[in-house]
Amino acid sequence: MTLLHNPVIRGFAPDPSLVRAGDWYYVATSSFEWFPTIPVHRSRDLAHWQYAGHVRGAAPGDSLAGVPDSGGIWAPSLSWDGERFWVVYSVVRSVGTPYFDTDTYVSTAAEVSGRWTTPQRVGSHGFDPALFHHEGRLWLLNLQNDHRPGGRRFAGIVLTELDRKTLNPVGGTHLLLQHERLVEGPKLLWRDGWYYLVLAEGGTGFEHGVRVARARAVTGPYELDERPLLTSRDDPSLPLQKAGHGELVRTPGGDWVLSHLTARPVRTPEGPRCTLGRETAVQAVAWDEDGWPRMPHGGWHPAVEVDVPTHPEPLPPRPTGSDPEPERLLPRLAASEGPLGWPWSTLRAAPDPSWADTTSRPGWIRLRGRHGPESRWAHSLLAQRITEHRAEAEVTAEARPDTFTQAAGLVLRYNAEAYLSLDLTWAEHEGEGQRGQQWRAGGRTVLRLVERDEASTRTVAVVDVDADAPVTLGVTVDGAEARFWCVRGGVRTPVGEPLDFGRLSDDHGSKLRFTGSMAGIHAVDLVDAEFTADFTGFRLVCW
Repeated sequence: MTLLHNPVIRGFAPDPSLVRAGDWYYVATSSFEWFPTIPVHRSRDLAHWQYAGHVRGAAPGDSLAGVPDSGGIWAPSLSWDGERFWVVYSVVRSVGTPYFDTDTYVSTAAEVSGRWTTPQRVGSHGFDPALFHHEGRLWLLNLQNDHRPGGRRFAGIVLTELDRKTLNPVGGTHLLLQHERLVEGPKLLWRDGWYYLVLAEGGTGFEHGVRVARARAVTGPYELDERPLLTSRDDPSLPLQKAGHGELVRTPGGDWVLSHLTARPVRTPEGPRCTLGRETAVQAVAWDEDGWPRMPHGGWHPAVEVDVPTHPEPLPPRPTGSDPEPERLLPRLAASEGPLGWPWSTLRAAPDPSWADTTSRPGWIRLRGRHGPESRWAHSLLAQRITEHRAEAEVTAEARPDTFTQAAGLVLRYNAEAYLSLDLTWAEHEGEGQRGQQWRAGGRTVLRLVERDEASTRTVAVVDVDADAPVTLGVTVDGAEARFWCVRGGVRTPVGEPLDFGRLSDDHGSKLRFTGSMAGIHAVDLVDAEFTADFTGFRLVCW
């Protein structure tokens, strides 16, 4: 047995889709408006996971420009048919409206780190699609959305058979199940003469859970289990909250495990705040005498520490085409994505040398400013996931802004309406009014600390700095508090008062939020898109 500690993939890794191919387990997770699209991690023992690549080309035209915050690629489902990996996912272009405006795509690859086929659009009833491979046939599961006035946005689970070669529908679409409680994220498996339908239940917040139904025929009728397989909604004291969106996988030895999303909230006076977003966890699963999956420790609560079965010896064959020594492949995977590959992420498009330059000044990253931090189109931002409740980020920046429309610095970001940024920028002489004097000579170079919340934006502090010297910027996160600082004379100097990091969470504000907090660097030039800033020594440590 191997002891794992949940979450196994920490910080912004939601909607995990688990599959076993040979002696490797793979998990694909949602990426929403972020690139790389559909990150994939892999493990031999379910306890230790490493980045293994992503689904390149998942976004049509390699762009998600214009998609709203928490839109983009939702809940990919990864599968393995014995020869190739398959992924199905939806690009969601409307959030918080009766219409999801989804496009659902299927792509395949011999290796998750290799070349994926051009995505092919299939029937797009809703989001959270999945594929079911059984006895040489291919089935597409999906959520049905009734956008009409008085309709249900979660109107049941539907199933369509697809031709394996053309992906065209075969026959009609079947309604499998409707339920008074919100159900989504369907997955199908076959075991002992039953088709088991694994469902995400109750939405993706603190009411989340996993529920199972079963039928003798793939098209139903499906009988719903009277109790949840997994949830934490009845106990707010549990360290793992929001447990839901599960997928059952059989190990080589015949045991079963469940992947699911979860979250670790920070307790604040305003309530629990999941600043790290939703994360990936794994549970052991047993089957009761009536043929239903259950938590072996009893009940339905997620466990932090879990014993999972270790591979029996000898190991099963690896998938066709895999590296003879897979552990050696991992460094090459990261290197193949370039210096701005994982763990770096970018918004709505992959990093491009035209705005993210790593060659002009060796050892530095040069960002060319483009749109502002609230743009859904062309924000020059490089960021990494914050994975623990205590974290520290720092970077040395060099820039010479000569107008208030230019800025560059260190940012903590959840989305366009929730971020904290400490930027090198231009300001009027002290005591002079703020009247848009970007055309005037003079002024001064400052650090400006800005707090953006859904309801407002405010300047927290303005600090003069030397315009001709690099400056080191930093931030320390402790739970729901963020403290920004800069280095002066070799000494850390606070900038502004401590800020509420809890606002950068899934649970703050009035709008839907599905991602997680990131730390990174950005540059803005609202007028000419020519201003550049150089950065070196970026460091993000989480513990």
